[in-house]
Amino acid sequence: MNKLITHLLFFFFFIVSFAANAQDAEMADKFREDGKIYVVITVFAIILTGLFVYVFLLDRKIGKLEKEEKN
Repeated sequence: MNKLITHLLFFFFFIVSFAANAQDAEMADKFREDGKIYVVITVFAIILTGLFVYVFLLDRKIGKLEKEEKN
């Protein structure tokens, strides 16, 4: 069963990689030409940073709760 899941995941990622390579990047080229790609990257970085901070703070809270439960 474990090998079946591994093979299915491999096949899925193999197909996804072909689909990703087949797409044209016209929108990204347009953003680069207009200079808006930096806005997109900045917004993406802010969102990603916010998610990392949220997960970090959530981990600390859970750690404190686990520590209190042990005592």
